[in-house]
Amino acid sequence: MEKIDFVMIWVDGNDPAWQREKNLYDKSNKSGDSTEVRYRSWDNLQYWFRAVEKFAPWVNKIHFVTWGHLPEWLDTSNPKLNVVNHKDYIPEKYLPTFNANTIELNLHRIKGLADQFVYFNDDMFITAPVEPTDFFDNGRPLDTYALDAIFFGKKSAGHFNGNDIEIINAHFDRRKVMKKDFAKWFTPKNGLKRLIKTTALTLWPWFPGMYYSHLPSNFLKSTYEKLWELEGEELDATCSDKFRTKSNCNQWLIKYWQLAEGICKPKGIKDGMCFHIKDSLFEEMLGAIEKGKYKLICINDTVNTSNFELQKQQVIDAFEKLLPEKSGFEK
Repeated sequence: MEKIDFVMIWVDGNDPAWQREKNLYDKSNKSGDSTEVRYRSWDNLQYWFRAVEKFAPWVNKIHFVTWGHLPEWLDTSNPKLNVVNHKDYIPEKYLPTFNANTIELNLHRIKGLADQFVYFNDDMFITAPVEPTDFFDNGRPLDTYALDAIFFGKKSAGHFNGNDIEIINAHFDRRKVMKKDFAKWFTPKNGLKRLIKTTALTLWPWFPGMYYSHLPSNFLKSTYEKLWELEGEELDATCSDKFRTKSNCNQWLIKYWQLAEGICKPKGIKDGMCFHIKDSLFEEMLGAIEKGKYKLICINDTVNTSNFELQKQQVIDAFEKLLPEKSGFEK
């Protein structure tokens, strides 16, 4: 079996040194997104490492990407841990950066990164046992083949999604792609809702959008390299922005390209759940964490988080019930 690495990016929004550097550039930030929700910490990072050790002990290496700050409790001597500073892999001309898209679109440059890797945001967790075959099968990433309509709502990621799909449509003919991989796009694994939506959206001759689950992404480093070769100008423009900007592409482009090329194997959509933190779903999310209901979850911070400090502690308490024991990544 080929090696599979995990990559996780993290920022300590409370770090005074990081805040000073961010503020130097934020003064001239006219169109970028530098809102608090992008950077505030839920103080639950140790549970991410505990979960990896308990539920995915087979992982080859964890590449932990940061601006330079580290949690005080992190044991950097763990042989499975590779601490990666932005300066270690992001081209100097893009630094410093406060743009997650820049950080994500250069991940393939991390020294020693396996060609197969799973990318996690710091709000994405493993909460039940997983196997390598949950992410890759014989060197091919698992993903969901399904069409979707792009939502261009205020504060949404629709602009990035649209920019990504524009590139996909420039390189791929939607009809030919879906004809070639018909069984993948219309597999029962997608569930009835996805099948109906995909069928309805085939009325358009181009890709109107693709399904994105907001869970960890399974990537091939070689796909990154191909995109930089073919669309280097677009990716350079994104990475030149210090903050997330509506004209940016993002890492979903890599995912969509893998699907359009047909290199992925279909997977089901029931082993993970993204919770956008709103009062109506909060209790359900806490219960899912405590019980390990899903293999993968995302705890997505939103502007609708009503009581951040209280809800942060409740999330910590839920993780403590699932993962009370320290991991080998903690001092």
